[in-house]
Amino acid sequence: EVQVVESGGGSVEAGGSLRLACAASGFIIVDYAISWVRPAPGKERDGIACISSSDGSTYSSDSMKDRFTVSRDSAKNTVYLQMNNLKPEGTGFYYCGADSTGVCLWYGGTPIGDFDRWGQGTQVAVSS
Repeated sequence: EVQVVESGGGSVEAGGSLRLACAASGFIIVDYAISWVRPAPGKERDGIACISSSDGSTYSSDSMKDRFTVSRDSAKNTVYLQMNNLKPEGTGFYYCGADSTGVCLWYGGTPIGDFDRWGQGTQVAVSS
């Protein structure tokens, strides 16, 4: 089955860290750009970070780039989102999506590529 599956969510206190994983099955993850997103009021989704297919260049939301880092392990066919110094407003579901354009194309803070697949999400709870 062709899919992406998120994992690594959990409950942490403010200031803590989590590493989310986006594991691909049925396709090669380096052939796609992978974006991490969250639902946002009034928007389809809010972009967090993205890694492109070819050279693995990364792009992060301005509000999170100092705390969140996206990376890729090709051998494990997995993309990661390292989240440090988490804040209570970071509570919610986090999703990864596979974009067949291979590039991190964002507009207004929202990834707008051609997303073939989205995962079911992983839940993060940050307590104050």
